[in-house]
Amino acid sequence: MSLNGYQQYKEQSVMTMTSGEMLLLLYDELLKRLTRAELALEKEDYPLFEQSVKRSQEIVKYLMDTLNFKYSISQELRRMYDFFLYELSRIQAGRKKEIIAELKPLVRELREAFEEAGKQQNG
Repeated sequence: MSLNGYQQYKEQSVMTMTSGEMLLLLYDELLKRLTRAELALEKEDYPLFEQSVKRSQEIVKYLMDTLNFKYSISQELRRMYDFFLYELSRIQAGRKKEIIAELKPLVRELREAFEEAGKQQNG
């Protein structure tokens, strides 16, 4: 498969995702970027670290911007995303792996909760 063909495949698969699948993909990407930031710190690759934290912030802001406030859980999620953004700014300012290590399980837990909710909704 050519690179162009792969790009078209990726775009098509994203366009046909359900909102639940897209949400899980965003959480997966957030976890990936946090892991990348962690590894970049270990290697003292500060440009990659900055890029990874910035992308993490963009993902959280997107998650926040797409909340549907007709659901009561959205207020709680907004507070959680505010907390994530605060922690990401602390990570960026202090370059502390410990904060990343504290944040990742929270993101993973939230992702798993959404995955379970999707299974119950579809099952």
